[in-house]
Amino acid sequence: MAKIMISVPDELLARLDAHARRHGKTRSGLVQELAERELRSDGERLHRELADLLAGASSHGGQSARFVREQRNGR
Repeated sequence: MAKIMISVPDELLARLDAHARRHGKTRSGLVQELAERELRSDGERLHRELADLLAGASSHGGQSARFVREQRNGR
């Protein structure tokens, strides 16, 4: 397992420590849990966006390339 050093504001560190204590966790354990949760939710969000894009493309009757270009250019 790797060890890292990060900088966080004192107030945030105090909140992390208080939360960890209330839930019987270590600071490291809490930070690991929060990082895993964030990465998982980001992956789930990307999966939903891709599914929505593909669903939209399939509803365009084979014109998926045009649909994707329109979506990309509309950003």
